[in-house]
Amino acid sequence: MSDTLKAELLAVALEAAGRAGTLLRNGRPADLGVAATKTSPIDVVTEMDIAAEKLITEFLAERRPQDGLLGEEGARSEGTSGIRWVIDPLDGTVNYLYGLPSWAVSIAAEIDGEAVVGVVAAPMRGETYRAVRGEGAFVGDRRLRCRPAPAFEQALLGTGFGYLTDRRAAQAEVLRSLLPEVRDIRRGGSAAIDLCDVACSRLDAYYERGLNPWDFAAGTLIAREAGAMTGGRPGEPASGELTVAAPAGLFEPLQERLEALGAWHD
Repeated sequence: MSDTLKAELLAVALEAAGRAGTLLRNGRPADLGVAATKTSPIDVVTEMDIAAEKLITEFLAERRPQDGLLGEEGARSEGTSGIRWVIDPLDGTVNYLYGLPSWAVSIAAEIDGEAVVGVVAAPMRGETYRAVRGEGAFVGDRRLRCRPAPAFEQALLGTGFGYLTDRRAAQAEVLRSLLPEVRDIRRGGSAAIDLCDVACSRLDAYYERGLNPWDFAAGTLIAREAGAMTGGRPGEPASGELTVAAPAGLFEPLQERLEALGAWHD
């Protein structure tokens, strides 16, 4: 991939995420409603989810009409350029619905299924995280580095929970076993932000079952470019079964422990 193409994709992602973030921050109605449901009554699609994805896809169609699309709220197209945009217009929908600040716009550009550009805009934090494969990760002008691996029992982990009852019950059992073994566990409500928090040294590690490609495409690239390892079950990439991000030395024992606990299945 040429430097010119990298720069173009990054610029497009930054502008699209910035526009969507501004729409979401400034356009949130006081009486925000639920437009539909996803997998369960508490996994909601807000009116603003749909509006943000429409803004992003229209912008990409104008700037990069030959590219493919995969969006959380239904955008799908194959494209002819070999580049696919993976879009979560509002990661942390429930946080947004309740007026909590931990939500983000996540946009990644993939070639052959691998993210080459990732942008996560978190407007209520006033931060936009970005990475280009092989060129490091940044927030603003600051280069990001994940924390050196602590001892397992001193690790601060982030995680998340699904919305289906059976999955939540299984995740709670994993949490019950893991919590006494580490410093503590946080649940922020946005996978994209959690992955960026690993990159920013705000978390030592992150794991979650049940993510979709748009949840982790940008965030895992940002975490890797900040020095973290990312993956799923041992020997496998991040996936809906399991996503893990941590520095070397913590990644391996955490991944092994999650495997032993069955964190990859309900």
